[in-house]
Parts: sequence; C-alpha cells; structure tokens
Amino acid sequence: MGQKVNPISNRLGVIRGWDSNWFGGKKYGDNLLEDSKLRKYLEVRLAKSSVSRIVIERTLKLITITICTSRPGLIIGKGGQEVDKLKEELKK
Repeated sequence: MGQKVNPISNRLGVIRGWDSNWFGGKKYGDNLLEDSKLRKYLEVRLAKSSVSRIVIERTLKLITITICTSRPGLIIGKGGQEVDKLKEELKK
C-alpha cells in the first residue's frame, strides 16, 4: 500500500477548483480568518438546507458567496425574504 493522499488535492485545477478564490496580499491572515468565520456561520445557519459546498470569491471591494445546495427553496424563502435576511446578517 502506498501513501494516503487527500483526493481533493489531486483534482485541484483539473476537475475541481478551490473553495476560496482571492489574492491575499498583506491582509492574507485577516481574509483567511474571515472566510473561516463566514463558513462556520453559514454551516450552522443553513444546517437543514443540505449545503454541500460554499465558494467564496473576493475582489477589491466585493465578496461573492456561492452556496451549493440541494434544497434552495429553504435558503431563498418566500419571495426572497430569507435571502435578504441572510445578506443583512452577513454584512454585520
């Protein structure tokens, strides 16, 4: 038997991309900590909506969060009310 390797690391850049896409620069540690806090919060907040993956993309002034789920109706809510609440909570 050979060495055990994380299967995601073999697929990066070929089949699958990174879970966070941004350039850190001097604020690398702050961005990494903020990404971790966002992921933990979203995993707890959306525990019942079967979230499989959370992708965070950053530009200079904008953060885009993509949530991959099998039950989008629970996240969106009636008329998009839950999405608006979630956006306001994440801005804090």
